[in-house]
Amino acid sequence: MKSLLLKDDMEKLYNRAMALGLITVLYNLIEGIVSIYFAVSDKTLALLGFGVDSFVEVISGAGILHMIMRIKRNPSASRDTFEKHALYVTGFSFYLLSAGLVAGAAINLYNDTKPDATVMGTVISTISIATMWLLYVYKLKVGKALGSQPIISDAQCTKACLYLSVVLLISSLLYEIFKVGYFDIAGALGISWFSFREGREAIMKGKNSSFQCCSDD
Repeated sequence: MKSLLLKDDMEKLYNRAMALGLITVLYNLIEGIVSIYFAVSDKTLALLGFGVDSFVEVISGAGILHMIMRIKRNPSASRDTFEKHALYVTGFSFYLLSAGLVAGAAINLYNDTKPDATVMGTVISTISIATMWLLYVYKLKVGKALGSQPIISDAQCTKACLYLSVVLLISSLLYEIFKVGYFDIAGALGISWFSFREGREAIMKGKNSSFQCCSDD
């Protein structure tokens, strides 16, 4: 596919991939700020974990942008130091988030802590699902047009973020309906599990040349 594209067409596609990567970073940055603000205000652990996850995704997104610039210049070039460091920082950050959420869930369970409300968790997760789905579709389209496995894998990782948003949406809705604190705790543990998987995937990517994302299947 790549060989059939004109140079100008490839340039446009790589620029589109860069734009999608930049949108991903900016969206996650805004989402993280808004999520943590309302998580603290409403005392919801699931939304707090979701917000911190968004900030870790910003680090990951910076590595992705760097990757796109590298393969734009030379598709066959191997990863450089910046990309590897970004992957390791992302991986260990996800591990810390996962451990923190498990500890927070245990504390909330022991103290029988409940959120004041999870309405904003529902709103934020709904917006995130729509945004991540669109980013996934367009990243996948660009990746296939370029015949670029790294960009296709980035699209699959975006789909993993969509699943995480679904976890937050379900836990937030269930809490608003039943007002049972266990649903917020369950949502936090679900986000912890996804964070652990993303962390493991980032570390594995840093150790080898595979671009596969944990949600490729």
